[in-house]
Amino acid sequence: MKYSKVYIESFGYELAPVVVTSDELEARLEPLYKSLHFTPGQLQALTGIRERRWWEPGFQLSKGAIAAGKKALATAGISPNEIGALLYTGVCRERFEPATACRVAAGLGVSGNAAVYDLSNACLGVLNGILEVANRIELGQIRAGLVVSCESARDINDVMIAKMLEDRSMENFASSLATLTGGSGAVAVLLTDGSFSKSGRRRLRGGIAQAAPEHHGLCLWGITPDGKGGYEQSMSTDAVSVMNFGVELGRRTWEEFLPEVGWRETDVDRVICHQVGSAHQSAILKTLGISLQKDFTSYEFLGNMGTVSLPLTAALADEREVLSAGDRVALLGIGSGLNCLMLGVDW
Repeated sequence: MKYSKVYIESFGYELAPVVVTSDELEARLEPLYKSLHFTPGQLQALTGIRERRWWEPGFQLSKGAIAAGKKALATAGISPNEIGALLYTGVCRERFEPATACRVAAGLGVSGNAAVYDLSNACLGVLNGILEVANRIELGQIRAGLVVSCESARDINDVMIAKMLEDRSMENFASSLATLTGGSGAVAVLLTDGSFSKSGRRRLRGGIAQAAPEHHGLCLWGITPDGKGGYEQSMSTDAVSVMNFGVELGRRTWEEFLPEVGWRETDVDRVICHQVGSAHQSAILKTLGISLQKDFTSYEFLGNMGTVSLPLTAALADEREVLSAGDRVALLGIGSGLNCLMLGVDW
């Protein structure tokens, strides 16, 4: 995948207002900790996550996506009428139909000839959405497109904490641990053909995708029958296998990525990874031979926000001038499935 006229024009994001510390979650799990003879502090020690954020109960996902989208448009000074495609790419969606993107488009004032639809691919959704819009821009079909997402971790955490207190086994704790890393937030990425601004900043060079679908059963989140005629949410993750097989997939993708975008390892100035936790960060950077100093993280305070994590972290790094004009930046995404997608940007 190579591009010659696609730019990341701006970002917009919304941080959820309710700060939830790892200590607070462990306090709710006190009976489980006593049963397993755990000492407090295990959650932060295992994940590196000190706190994460949740939306208020009943918060509408479209509301977060709309707020982030408005910020991205305002920053770029682009009218909603200029948007040729709007994609909602979150794991969390409001209904089976219509597409959550429709409600977001209405809230932003996007209509007319715009393509409006949802796209889903676990934690890679926003990156996949970026490619969808980039293809339309490169082909000359549109001048600008908006990719939005909003993720919420409150409900699934409440469900899984109740299940962990009911089944206080080590096996259940291990398969549920990844759920406790979940954070909430919203993000918007505005892409254009560069005709709205002459800055030439954040040009998308291209990228590469690799898949290992034989590992599709390692991380599962959905609804299952409750045995009473209804359904309930559940989530289970084989965290060790996800890390091991995911790192190997990342290694293979990295080897294909560098020649695809015309870089050598030493050419990469900065990387932004999907924000899983400290163990995953250390393992993938070590495997790829990337210095920790080149990475920028947000998981310590925002947790794993799924599709929102990587682009929101990039937005923070840009906002804080960690990413500078001229930097060669690699966006390194991975999602359950397993799928890996890496993009190169001339910042």
